[in-house]
Amino acid sequence: MTVPPIGAEHLARARLLAAPGLAPAVVRSLEEITGRTAEPGGTVPDGPYVYVGATLPEALRGDGLLWFHSVNAGTDALLGAGPWPAGALLTRTVGRMGERIAQYVLAWVLADCQSVPEFAAQHERAEWRRIPSELAAGQTAVIHGTGRIGSAVAGLLRACGIRTVGVARTPREVPPGFDEVAGPDEPVAARWVVSTLPLTDATAGYFGAGRFAAMGGAAFVNVGRGGTVDLVALEAALHSGAVGRAVLDVLPEEPAAPGDLCWRLPRTVITSHSAGITSDGDIVTDFAACRRELAAGRVPALAVDPARGY
Repeated sequence: MTVPPIGAEHLARARLLAAPGLAPAVVRSLEEITGRTAEPGGTVPDGPYVYVGATLPEALRGDGLLWFHSVNAGTDALLGAGPWPAGALLTRTVGRMGERIAQYVLAWVLADCQSVPEFAAQHERAEWRRIPSELAAGQTAVIHGTGRIGSAVAGLLRACGIRTVGVARTPREVPPGFDEVAGPDEPVAARWVVSTLPLTDATAGYFGAGRFAAMGGAAFVNVGRGGTVDLVALEAALHSGAVGRAVLDVLPEEPAAPGDLCWRLPRTVITSHSAGITSDGDIVTDFAACRRELAAGRVPALAVDPARGY
């Protein structure tokens, strides 16, 4: 990972800037952690500064920016807004997002096994008809992305007896939570295909006609980024049966307009980017962890490599 080093003395004298949208309790915690009084992010201070927020204002993309801590886990929008300032560190907030997203995925996996969508439809029709259920244990889930989120999802599914296969672009040891690792185009028969991928140049449109055609009727769950999915290709795969059903927590354009294609997809549930909402406590905890690592001369585990996009 290529990230800029931050000297202890620069960190010690850096001013603290807080985005206007941060909760007062978060700002107070940031002040306690840094020993600095937070300044509004609307002005450009002299000397090095640390900024905490969801977006980075253009005026603050200068030489004085020492470190930007994003209150979100995804950084594609930040990096897509323009070249990242040279020499500035970028870290992100993950908190307990992996746990939340893993529970979200497990909930939909079990709902699939218990035919919850079909029973809900029967209820609307006041229809009484038994639908056989199936066991999750012994089945296979393929998870694209083997980082923090992917590993958390794999670990929870594996605890339910589901075989977990991680998909990674480069060969690597089997990460925690996974039974094995496969390449992006290596065929693996699965009951569920889960995406935890970030949006980068390499993953834009990653799930297209070819990958959907190879799913063999598996259910598709996207908790990564909407831009990794070609919705037109997904629609065709749902109609052909190559994809059995879909659960999409993220979309290429959010929020989705009433006439958006996503609302017309068969056997699909859309949730409003809510699988892993970060809390105020997550922001404070991760900022504090990053600062401790920086003070110790280490690159924070939550650092983002702008060249790779994650």
